[in-house]
Amino acid sequence: MATTKKEKQQELSVEEKLQHLYELQRIDTAIDKIRTLRGELPLEVQDLEDEIAGLETRLENLKTEIGEADKNISQKKQEITKAEELIKKYSEQLDNVRNNREYDALNKEVEFQKLEIELQQKRIRETQKNKTEKEEALEIASRQYEEKKADLEAKKAELNDIIAETHKDEEELMNKSEQLSKNIEERLLTAYKRIRGNARNGLAVVTVDRDACGGCFNNIPPQRQLDIRSRKKIIVCEYCGRILIDKYICDYDGSQQKADLESAMEAQKKKGRRSKKSEE
Repeated sequence: MATTKKEKQQELSVEEKLQHLYELQRIDTAIDKIRTLRGELPLEVQDLEDEIAGLETRLENLKTEIGEADKNISQKKQEITKAEELIKKYSEQLDNVRNNREYDALNKEVEFQKLEIELQQKRIRETQKNKTEKEEALEIASRQYEEKKADLEAKKAELNDIIAETHKDEEELMNKSEQLSKNIEERLLTAYKRIRGNARNGLAVVTVDRDACGGCFNNIPPQRQLDIRSRKKIIVCEYCGRILIDKYICDYDGSQQKADLESAMEAQKKKGRRSKKSEE
């Protein structure tokens, strides 16, 4: 089966191969136009989704840090309560001391617990300040999150509308591109895809128009143009590497060539009339 297909591809004339390549280019260009219509929307949607994911992580981290701050404050308040209870206990014991040594020891314990209370109060203030900063950051991040979510929904709706409008056309064109690719030998198809991938505008097959390459617009020598019009071999532009064809290669009924000829003759007549008037 594969051999038969390969043999059929090899049986094609150079002209037929060029016609298939040009038709494939026209279809792929139409697909490109549909994707261009979507513009940067898919990338914008992806960027917004990434930003939102980052904000979600930040919001979770901030909530966790605020929760830890509350827990920390609660623990420090418990430490203060414990120290106050010890101060009360030691103060009561001071009334029943039997000597100076016990009195000094209890006083030291009371002073130590007072210092412990001051230390815990300082730490509570620090933690409270840090918590306030985290809450402010959480509020800002929450606003950003809601704004980004609204932006994402709008962008997605816009993208979905465009996809809905163009999906059927794109699918049909992609099927045509796939079917046509089967008629082109692998070597040529690989070269076409490589040239197309390197070209900024996605054009791998271009016509010679006004003696110039339709891709890079460099001049094509007359002899090379004759070779291109003969359709006996595949010729690439020596400047940009694109495959060159004459513009009538797919003008199967000759209508385009006839229209161009009539247009050229009309232009020549107008030029002759202008020359005649200027002589008069």
